[in-house]
Amino acid sequence: MFRLRLIALMDRRSFLSWVGVGWIASCLPVAIAACSNTSTSGNAPQASAPRSSPRADGFQAVGTVATLDQSGQLLVKDFVGGSVLVVRDPANPNAIAAVSPTCTHQGCIVEWKTDQKAFVCPCHAAKFATNGQVLESPASRPLQTFTAKVEGDSILVKA
Repeated sequence: MFRLRLIALMDRRSFLSWVGVGWIASCLPVAIAACSNTSTSGNAPQASAPRSSPRADGFQAVGTVATLDQSGQLLVKDFVGGSVLVVRDPANPNAIAAVSPTCTHQGCIVEWKTDQKAFVCPCHAAKFATNGQVLESPASRPLQTFTAKVEGDSILVKA
């Protein structure tokens, strides 16, 4: 009897307002997670430990050409200069490009998209060229780049 009386006291507008508040509250965690900077690239193989200490010239081995060619990209999270993402330069297949994979928009980890020939942020679709320059917003600053080269079968990146 009390429930019927309570329901009768709540008008349609109040009921819909409470339903709306509940819906917003249930969607809020999803929206926060989508805009967080904890996204990681699932496609790039990751090196578990630095391949070597930096040499006297500042270069550090981060992987092998065979690994890069097999996967198309190489993500090294524990590089001396921070994380580094290495790919072959589509303009020159004999050259490699190395960038910080941290998107300058909100800190998500960018991924190399071979079909687009660009680094793409999975959070907000910002795009970057192999030289780190912004191709599409919302990012407004370029990715940090590193000097990279191949010696034998080793990929070397300078911090």
